[in-house]
Amino acid sequence: MSVASEDTPNIPRLVVAAGGSGGGKTSVTVALCRAFASRGLRVAMYKCGPDYLDPTYHQRASGYISHNLDGWMMGQDAVRSTFIRTSAGADLALIEGVMGLFDGASPQSDAGSTAEIARWLAAPVLLVLDCSGLARTVAALAQGLARFDPSLQFAGLICNRVGSRGHLDLLRQAGSEVPVVGGFPRRDALAFPERHLGLRTASDPDAVGEELFQSWGALAAEWLDLDRILDAARRSQPIAAQVTGGPEAPLIAPLPQSAVSCRCRIGIARDEAFHFYYEDNLELLRAAGAELVNFSPIHDQRLPEVDGIYIGGGYPEVYAEQLSTNTGMRAQLAAAARAGMPIYAECGGLMYLAQAIRTLDGISHPMVGVIAGEAHMRDRLQALGYVEVVTAAASPLGPAGTRFRGHQFRYSELVADGDFSNCIYGMRTRRGPLHEREGYVMDNVLASYVHGHWASNPAIARHFVSQCAASAAAARGAAVTPAAVTPAK
Repeated sequence: MSVASEDTPNIPRLVVAAGGSGGGKTSVTVALCRAFASRGLRVAMYKCGPDYLDPTYHQRASGYISHNLDGWMMGQDAVRSTFIRTSAGADLALIEGVMGLFDGASPQSDAGSTAEIARWLAAPVLLVLDCSGLARTVAALAQGLARFDPSLQFAGLICNRVGSRGHLDLLRQAGSEVPVVGGFPRRDALAFPERHLGLRTASDPDAVGEELFQSWGALAAEWLDLDRILDAARRSQPIAAQVTGGPEAPLIAPLPQSAVSCRCRIGIARDEAFHFYYEDNLELLRAAGAELVNFSPIHDQRLPEVDGIYIGGGYPEVYAEQLSTNTGMRAQLAAAARAGMPIYAECGGLMYLAQAIRTLDGISHPMVGVIAGEAHMRDRLQALGYVEVVTAAASPLGPAGTRFRGHQFRYSELVADGDFSNCIYGMRTRRGPLHEREGYVMDNVLASYVHGHWASNPAIARHFVSQCAASAAAARGAAVTPAAVTPAK
């Protein structure tokens, strides 16, 4: 049974939700963050769902790391523990939704949806609707969303893309049962830039200028009733500290966060080409005893002194020429793989470890060459959606039978002459098994298109750290027995 705990901090919080994708959630969330930060509030930021790009805008707006909260990949316990742990000390938490309020992993339930996160965190919903061309209809839309799940509490309605002050007044007069707390005029010049995977990464100040964040914060101060919005956030009910399991519980309960002495150093590829990481994955590695050391496959000629490597996703296809011409780093990674260093790569990382990346212009750019096959970019999506993985053999992530959840979102495919015989992933979606070869292994290297979220099986981080520690000990000529890891059931 879920109960509230007096020891659980009751951080003021809001979920920023919309009627559908493209409604303006990211702009509104960023604007609110900047407006409240200008009042001296520390704002903790979160993103519902698996998205890597929106959190970069949150970080630019707040100055703090934004965490993903995904109901399907993480489960109820991990979502709540991540939120409680990372919001400690904040004056306000803003949680940007995903797609429409009730859209998620299934059309028949709210699993993986914004509504699910709002309910688990007892967070009031701040509804954002695209009101261009609307008048009284806004009341019907807001009423339908508010009554669809009576357990949700609504903080107010922000009318986005209004034509004028007069238009906003008309929308207020429409009598919505979700009170209008302001609106935003249409400002095409302030739209955040996009490319093929969605928004451009905000961590690049040359691509996303600081003036955009300043302008959105100023608009929020001018057009929104910030006092009323903040008051709604402060009326949030306490979060239940104990939860029922249920079918969407994590596959393994999250590991407690505790101080652990350094057991190994793990290199994290981080630059313009590689920056898609779930912060929970990195924190679990640290909790297991890893020191994380960033390096750049684009700019660095040599690997840092590390015992293992983690290469996340990103845009290697955009920087294919720079990655290819850095022959020093390519040679270093290939040598590390041959020497048996544990290496784990996801999506863009898989592409980089392949023999080459063939871009849309037909040019083949040589890459590290550890994984057989060439990554071919396509002009349309090749895979999109949640997956659950079960390994058929031991790997850097764990023994055979290791399970975890993740998702795919890619425009490339791995192409090779002949069949892939060294794949260990069995994958299924909520609709059934996927009959495709995945989870490419070579010695102590594992690469895949799947972005895994290790809150679904935190033992993965322990195993990877143990493998890296064993590799370090072997390099020193010492013998060490990796810690035993029980596969998830």
